[in-house]
Amino acid sequence: MFSNYPTALLAVPVALLAADRLRPSRVALAAALTAAALCLATPFTVEQADLDARPRNAIPALGVALTIALVVRAWRRFPRGGGRLAGDGVRIVLALAAGVLAIPWMFAELGFYAPDPILADERPPGEQLAAVHLGRHHGMDGVLVALGALAFSRALPAARGALREAASLLLALALAYGVANAVQDAWLEQVEKRGWVDWGLASVTVPSLTPRWALIVAAALAVHFLWFRRERAEPVAAAGRPTRGEGRVSA
Repeated sequence: MFSNYPTALLAVPVALLAADRLRPSRVALAAALTAAALCLATPFTVEQADLDARPRNAIPALGVALTIALVVRAWRRFPRGGGRLAGDGVRIVLALAAGVLAIPWMFAELGFYAPDPILADERPPGEQLAAVHLGRHHGMDGVLVALGALAFSRALPAARGALREAASLLLALALAYGVANAVQDAWLEQVEKRGWVDWGLASVTVPSLTPRWALIVAAALAVHFLWFRRERAEPVAAAGRPTRGEGRVSA
């Protein structure tokens, strides 16, 4: 199930990045597109209300396995070096914020309630479960997706052409989706259940034709055009000097 959600969401752009590194191999491109198609079956294989694994969950799992094989094959072709990108400061800030939001969920996955002042083992009025129930949380999945998107987006400057554009859009969407899920779950458990407000944020786990999902798509487009694309045009080398060209990071 974990290979289906959230892993398969990130496997799609990663497969495209690996295929780009293996150019001009048509076999690698075909494998990447196959992996992407298998992973995109995730919405039809995962039921949030019943997370027991079923045979159909093997479909995205195969896509993830194929993506891992592509990454292993392309590993030596990925750029090396200690280059710094223009958006790395933003990446660090977002990663730290995601880590803070994830604290109660990390405790919950280990089978413990987080200590005060985090609202964790208390039962809000009218609730049968603790504010942060033990086990898996979709907010934690959102954090993992966001962190993965932040990390893998650093490989975009070395990519080229249509595969780079597709991977960039998908990683931007993954970042917006991950942040939205983490914020929604954290707001529910740490703000709404404390009684500080009497309104909540609607779930965005499943894609839908709603204003909230329109905001996620708009945020993804903004990340793609205003961050990832600009970063490819002018990365910053390790010494802090901007470099020009197709976005290769100086070693």
